[in-house]
Amino acid sequence: MTEVHRTLWALISVWVMLWAGPALAQSANLDPEGSGVILGAVNWVQGTLLGAVATAVAVIAVAGCGFMMLTGRMNWRHGGMVILGCFILFGSAAIVGGIRSAAQGF
Repeated sequence: MTEVHRTLWALISVWVMLWAGPALAQSANLDPEGSGVILGAVNWVQGTLLGAVATAVAVIAVAGCGFMMLTGRMNWRHGGMVILGCFILFGSAAIVGGIRSAAQGF
């Protein structure tokens, strides 16, 4: 690519970024018809994944992995992946909130 092409693509990219607006899905706060059932199911799944039973299972998993790592039966990488998975599962609401606040800042 020549310098002229790069400059042209850079100008087009800047123009497209300035021209872009919020998506129409973001501007409407109305729930579509029948979404109450789906929303209820999603809330149930969220409650199951983040509830007391899931917290107890995660504590047992981390404790078991920690014991296995200390006794040399489990690779440290696999144990770290279990801990990272629990962090992502229980921190997902904070992660999404951070991404949303960063996206609204621009």
